[in-house]
Amino acid sequence: MLRGPATVNLWADDLEAARKWYTELLGVEPYFERPGGGRPAAYYEFRIGDRQTEVGLIDRRYAPPGADGAGPGGPGGVVLHWHVDDVQAALDRLLDMGAAPYMPLTEYGPGFVTASVVDPFGNVLGVMYNRHYLEVLGR
Repeated sequence: MLRGPATVNLWADDLEAARKWYTELLGVEPYFERPGGGRPAAYYEFRIGDRQTEVGLIDRRYAPPGADGAGPGGPGGVVLHWHVDDVQAALDRLLDMGAAPYMPLTEYGPGFVTASVVDPFGNVLGVMYNRHYLEVLGR
């Protein structure tokens, strides 16, 4: 039934700052932009990773109620972990770029390491080394 992520949406109050931050993090410019009814852009989209997953940055004014991660307990909800080759290096880079710690680097066994941060726009971003991801990718 589920065939893989189609688009991962992230919300931002300052969409231009988010575009610049994610362009630096990802090392690519967004390939798609949607203007916001006579206003500056309301949506930017990147394609990244081994499967060219879409990452959409959306102006928070378009977030459905409760979907913006800014509830009374702070960020929360689903944590999508992106595979990286070196979790510590990825975590260090994210923190250097202004992200805040969310879940510390944790090893769950040989070949399974995770960490997550809150980006400067309030979104949770997870990174993970998962040996099975590489096994499946190699097939």
